[in-house]
Amino acid sequence: MEYVYAALILNESGEEINEENLTNVLDAAGVDVEESRVKALVAALEDVDIEEAVEQAAAVPAGGAAAGGAAAESGADEESADEEGGDEEEETEADDGDDDEDEDADGEGLGELFG
Repeated sequence: MEYVYAALILNESGEEINEENLTNVLDAAGVDVEESRVKALVAALEDVDIEEAVEQAAAVPAGGAAAGGAAAESGADEESADEEGGDEEEETEADDGDDDEDEDADGEGLGELFG
């Protein structure tokens, strides 16, 4: 995730997103830089308008993606519980898993944009 943040910093400051600049930002942040990840990110961002992508990500309601994913997971859990002759404990476990998914979904949109 720090690689994407470094690219966003470069974009915000008006600097070119290239391997050297990205590596410099990551080094300054104390990140152990992997050249292959830097190259992959630079290549992935070649034809991406970052400003437009950020605007589109900001336009999506915060609960939109997370709610859809939670509903899909809940349905899958209920199906597997029915097949196994499940009980109420399994449904409780599914509810506990939803909280973790909501926390993970916060950066989900940006992760999809950059690989």
